[in-house]
Amino acid sequence: MEASKESKGEFGGVASPFAHVEGVMPKGKARRSRMAWVIGVAIVLVVAGAIGGWLTMRYLNDPLRTLETFPVAKYLEDYKGLAGSRFKGSLRVEADLGWKEGVGRLMLFTAPEDNRPVAIMIPAGVANGTFFEKGQTYLLALAVKEGGLIYAESCSKN
Repeated sequence: MEASKESKGEFGGVASPFAHVEGVMPKGKARRSRMAWVIGVAIVLVVAGAIGGWLTMRYLNDPLRTLETFPVAKYLEDYKGLAGSRFKGSLRVEADLGWKEGVGRLMLFTAPEDNRPVAIMIPAGVANGTFFEKGQTYLLALAVKEGGLIYAESCSKN
């Protein structure tokens, strides 16, 4: 009777043909190897998620992301069509035309796609101690005001 119980095995009469063969890797090592792989994949996913989250937050917190690029050619053709509009621009400093306390600084900038100079008024509170040097590039939020004068609403060095 005992021999018949052993031949039936634990699975109700179905015996594994490999029951007498030992595995190549002990069960403990296989489990540890699989666990190390799962932990490695989890770490990669967490790091990728953190980087993706950081990039997404950086993109969404960019106040200039919804503004169109400043159309230099269109502005120089007829500024009246752009009056009252806001733009962003990555512009290079060409010259400093002057500064007046309490008013701000008038500067010439050029865009990468059009090297014709454009005068932009940088109000006193916008520059916040920024030192503009010829040849440096800045990211500016711009507003075309009455009379066609362009005012910088914010600026940061590129």
